[in-house]
Amino acid sequence: MLIIAGSLQVEPDARDSYLAGCAQVIAQARATPGCLDFLLAADPLEPGRIHVYERWESPEQLEAFRDSGPSEEQTVAILDAAVNRYLISGVEAP
Repeated sequence: MLIIAGSLQVEPDARDSYLAGCAQVIAQARATPGCLDFLLAADPLEPGRIHVYERWESPEQLEAFRDSGPSEEQTVAILDAAVNRYLISGVEAP
């Protein structure tokens, strides 16, 4: 299993429209084989920050989805990104 997590920065005034434009991508990801979770969410304190969280069964399934990628409009709107891939070797209850 792997997790993709981090944040994106967009113009604060554009964040809501950016997220609205991502609804189809989120739905597409969640319908993709191997996707266990996929979420883009507004930060409650920082107006231009968007949290990224994804869980995938395998790197191959993630890469198959990534080939569809964000639209050029979405890519241009991202001012900064700090997103990492975490490989998970085990899962336990908290």
